Amino acid sequence: MALSAAILFAAAAVSVPHDNFNATLWYQTSAEFRANSLQTYKMASLTLKDALSDRNWSALPTQTTDFQQLPPAIIVDIDETILDNSPAAAQAILEQDHGFNGKRWDNWVAAAKAKAVPGAVDFLNLAGQNGVTVLYISNRECSPRAAVKDSCPQKNDTLKNLQATGIKQVDASQLWLKSEQKDWTSEKESRRLKAAQQYRVIMLLGDDFGDFLPQVKSNITPAKRFELVEKYQPYWGSRWFMLTNPTYGSWETILQQPKQQYLQGF
Repeated sequence: MALSAAILFAAAAVSVPHDNFNATLWYQTSAEFRANSLQTYKMASLTLKDALSDRNWSALPTQTTDFQQLPPAIIVDIDETILDNSPAAAQAILEQDHGFNGKRWDNWVAAAKAKAVPGAVDFLNLAGQNGVTVLYISNRECSPRAAVKDSCPQKNDTLKNLQATGIKQVDASQLWLKSEQKDWTSEKESRRLKAAQQYRVIMLLGDDFGDFLPQVKSNITPAKRFELVEKYQPYWGSRWFMLTNPTYGSWETILQQPKQQYLQGF
């Protein structure tokens, strides 16, 4: 009887649905994901020439004066924009681990074996060939590790991973990670403003609304975010390029419980 109960319990545990199952499965297996990513990076590549030739072209709404003579730069997010971390999400599903596990994530970062999002490496190398500095503004967090004399080992790990994907021009100075400086929080605006002091920022690429605008990751409704999408409609597909990521992000964390309230049936 005890053995039968154990078998039934194990079977039930395996069948418990994981919230992230379908999203991660889509990310890892769908042709649609790959086509969408290639399409996004192709459009960014085709726009690059116009962005470079027009000195009044900036992707930052706050960059309005005295930027025309600054050298060009592109700001990109890293996770699910350049690097595909779906194996970490898949491992959590396989282990039935619901929620974010900081230790697992740091182990994944340290392994430095994430593959590139389709189209990303070719685009970044094209930008480099055209004299554009790429700034990697990421919320990968600097956090000391035991027995490692480095305040931000994650930076070295990330640089190693980016280089391993085939990106030709990238060094530590281009990586701006969360907590690397005191005011570098998960809100990326301070880092974008710093970039605007040094560069004419011609493009933003990311997978989260917060990679483009400030104050959109908390205390805001989906309807308000929709309004902002419309307000900045001229930027999408020319100055701003959004990668698809259904597995995590502020799109979900802004929702209040119960989340079923947001579903709209017929």
